[in-house]
Amino acid sequence: MSRGRPIARLVILVVILAVVLYPLAWMVGTSVKSREEIATNLGLWPEAFTPANFADGWTKFDVSFGRFFVNSAMVAVLTVVGNAVSCLLAAYAFARLRFPLRRMWFALMIGTLLLPGHVLIIPQYVLFKWLHWVGGDWPYLPLLVPQFLATEAFFVFLMVQFMRGIPDELDEAAKIDGASPFGVFRYVIVPLSRPALVTTAIFSFIWTWNDFFRQLVFLSDLQDYTVPVALTLFIDSTSESAVGPMFAMSLLSLLPVFAFFVAFQRLLVEGINTSGLKG
Repeated sequence: MSRGRPIARLVILVVILAVVLYPLAWMVGTSVKSREEIATNLGLWPEAFTPANFADGWTKFDVSFGRFFVNSAMVAVLTVVGNAVSCLLAAYAFARLRFPLRRMWFALMIGTLLLPGHVLIIPQYVLFKWLHWVGGDWPYLPLLVPQFLATEAFFVFLMVQFMRGIPDELDEAAKIDGASPFGVFRYVIVPLSRPALVTTAIFSFIWTWNDFFRQLVFLSDLQDYTVPVALTLFIDSTSESAVGPMFAMSLLSLLPVFAFFVAFQRLLVEGINTSGLKG
């Protein structure tokens, strides 16, 4: 019995892994199938490889698909910076400073997690339209400005939980040495909050890179499209689709997320363990 349990667990894990990886394997196979074979061959691997799907997808539109990658990268990186800086400052205020109605404001901030993003999109669009940010010279302002205002309550809460696990004695020692509240933040809180910052950065990057709805609402010009929005262009109004090139570009769009996750995987696990359990 003792020998059979590890084997059974291994078999179960292999089955689960196969189920999880099947969609990815299907995407890889479809990206190198011809249009006719996609409709007839339901297997994972093609009978005849069609690597031209990658070239066709890259140059299919008036704007190179590389432009969409640049747009997505710019939005994702600036979102990471905005969330990391603004949410860290807000979390420091809630976790370490004392000000009137602090608990009430923190509760209101947590309450925003209950609001679906689709409910907020209409008032946000009306506001940004009134500010002439939608369809203007700076089309990415509606996507980026809120991230620099600590609007992501999940990341604020995550950092607050992490900071509550940092001993208060460190703050007191810094104050005895003459540090101001900003000095405590700069030399004590920020260095010790690296795991929470890395967790915020990784999730911000992945969620922004894969975001479709908000980018579809606020971006109107082809040259400003990001990768998720650009992938919809492979299906035109006549319902004809370039499925092969679409899956080829979809496969390429996974590479930045995969590379970002692999590069910071250890810090991500560390950040989740320390941020989620302290409080």
